[in-house]
Amino acid sequence: MPRHYDLCARVQNGFRARLRRIAVPDTKMNHAIANVLYKEGFIAGVSRGDHVQPDTNYVPTTPDNIATRRLWLELKYNNDEPVLKKMSAVSKPSKKIVMKVEELQNLAAGNRSQFIKGLQPGEIAILTTNYGVLELREALEKGAGGEVLCRAI
Repeated sequence: MPRHYDLCARVQNGFRARLRRIAVPDTKMNHAIANVLYKEGFIAGVSRGDHVQPDTNYVPTTPDNIATRRLWLELKYNNDEPVLKKMSAVSKPSKKIVMKVEELQNLAAGNRSQFIKGLQPGEIAILTTNYGVLELREALEKGAGGEVLCRAI
């Protein structure tokens, strides 16, 4: 089952290859992470489709077509340079990184926390919390800790 680290690699590779859009597996986690990237301005759009192209009209996901459903991410460029420079997974299957609010505050301030380098200006961290998948600053506003999935700059 593809997880968040697969999405990080696909997005990173898509930008490196200068692709206009990429297809990723249509999962709730991928959709939530893609929405955070969209809200933060790293990608231009998120749409559903099949393994060939995005849908032009709404097509519901059913047991008959679920294997071919994909999320299509429109990658964003500024003066032919990728807006997203680097995206990497933080929490991995071999080592889950779960942080409390105090540790997340250190991370947001640019300080090291649990062997994780602090965030640089313009960098975001994406977490899964009790409130769903959130960007680090949103999680801090809600006072929620959680698993740090990935970081992007």
